[in-house]
Amino acid sequence: MTYALQWLLSLIFIIQMYVAMLVVGVLYFPYALIKRDGALAACHAYCAWVLFSLRILTGMKTEVRGTPPTHPVLIAAKHQSFLDILMIFNAVPRGRFIMKKELTYAPILGWFGLRIGCIPVDRGKRGAAITKMKADVKSGLLHPGQLIIYSQGTRVAPGVKAPYKAGTAALYLQMGQDCVPVATNVGVLWPKRGIMRKRGTAVVEFLPTIEPGLKGAAFMERLEREVETASDALMAEAGFKFPT
Repeated sequence: MTYALQWLLSLIFIIQMYVAMLVVGVLYFPYALIKRDGALAACHAYCAWVLFSLRILTGMKTEVRGTPPTHPVLIAAKHQSFLDILMIFNAVPRGRFIMKKELTYAPILGWFGLRIGCIPVDRGKRGAAITKMKADVKSGLLHPGQLIIYSQGTRVAPGVKAPYKAGTAALYLQMGQDCVPVATNVGVLWPKRGIMRKRGTAVVEFLPTIEPGLKGAAFMERLEREVETASDALMAEAGFKFPT
């Protein structure tokens, strides 16, 4: 398949992806307004459609490895593009995210995000943001599920190094729950920016559970080592050439 044709199919996919967000949002709005489960159902339906249309239009397959948790747990994930958000959420029954505050103003996405229990964080105010995040998480424990945080705080392109943020350790210590690390290679095929969606297999991998009880520094060292090692292996599997 030529580059031009793959680019065109990628563009068609992106356009219909946003049209689908509008359609699903409108169809599920009454149910979501009445019950939180309605918002969760809407988000799962949207994720399923995007993953299906991605494969049909662009030839990109998606694969979930490991065992997605179904009990209340902290999920600490690698973040490379919008695709890992969809894949992780679609793999768990009651997911909700620590998300940047700006997303709450996005049409449809922002309202449904808040409705499923996502917790907005102002990334520009680090100390105050962590304090507020911990308070919001504490109040949100009334709605048990899988709390998903991106430990580097933003999308990080393949091959780029970025520090892991202290907020993940703060939640791990506060919640006293299992933490499930998640590695990914999705950025190799669905980049942080741009139109092109490449053929291949995008993977998110749920790694072995980190049980509660570690000190904050020991937890962060283990989390970063395991996620980065597994993500590097997945990216190499997808054909990514690391800088030398």
